[in-house]
Amino acid sequence: MSPDLKQNIFYTVFFIFLHNFSAIFYFTGIIISAFSLLIKPTRWKTLLLFGFIILLFAFEYKKHIVEPLKQQTINSLITVRQHYKTERAVNFVLVKVLPIFLPLSGWALVFIGIISANFRRVKKNK
Repeated sequence: MSPDLKQNIFYTVFFIFLHNFSAIFYFTGIIISAFSLLIKPTRWKTLLLFGFIILLFAFEYKKHIVEPLKQQTINSLITVRQHYKTERAVNFVLVKVLPIFLPLSGWALVFIGIISANFRRVKKNK
């Protein structure tokens, strides 16, 4: 194998990893929390699992889902003539609100799960 090909393969793998690092991190969180839930189910582990699932969905939503969903929704709602209020409402909800709400709710679930686990430990020690 030529050095150029080796370098190109390395850069390809590196940039794929770099491009999808957040998704890999969230998926790892899902796997770890799912396995820990299988071993000993608790509420805080369930919150972690749902938090990481929402975070992974938010990542994929922002990268791949938002534009096709916006176009599909606008095309299905606006059939004959332009409805600017409807289009603005769809844009506001799908493009502005959901990309902010999904990560916030995912991280909130993760932090609430971690905090509730710590409160439970403190309560047991007293």
